[in-house]
Amino acid sequence: MGKLEEASRKRRKKQNIQHAVLATIAVTGFVAFAAVAGNALQLLRYLPKEKYNFHHRAKSAAGRLVAKGYASWAGRDGKKFLRITPKGCKVLALEQAKATLKDQKKKWDGRWRMVAFDIPERRRGVRLRLRTVMREIGFVRLQDSVWVYPYDCEDFVALLKAELKIGRDVLYAIADTIEHDTNLRRHFNLPLA
Repeated sequence: MGKLEEASRKRRKKQNIQHAVLATIAVTGFVAFAAVAGNALQLLRYLPKEKYNFHHRAKSAAGRLVAKGYASWAGRDGKKFLRITPKGCKVLALEQAKATLKDQKKKWDGRWRMVAFDIPERRRGVRLRLRTVMREIGFVRLQDSVWVYPYDCEDFVALLKAELKIGRDVLYAIADTIEHDTNLRRHFNLPLA
């Protein structure tokens, strides 16, 4: 495995652990971290063995969530609790919407959903993040800043716009037809016209 692949795999694993911790916090409202690390997050233990033990990984994930502003520490009765922040709720909602969009069984209604954006060069990082997320979901690039998806994704796009703070720079459109859409239909395994 190459160096880039290895680094990418490690980054993805850290994100997965962070999202699991964040989801656990959201479900319980607030979490006694000592109790969670020992009980509710036990499923993370079944991830492939690495040089770091589970307790260390859970604590590191919690620390990264706090550093990013997705969670905060609170204390009560001499115990430390991890509490989700409003920013963490937004991130969690976006991740849940992304997972729902990827996994749902879909029936095509014959209409295309298009996302067009014009994000200035000074916000290049946001533009790249937007493209990355759309690619992860399954959008197909029609042109540099026009992406297509065959299923309803309006709620997801709204969450994405809010998360990246790009409301006016992104347009969501629904089109009945796209000229020369044979390759798109094949890509999404849709009936050919």
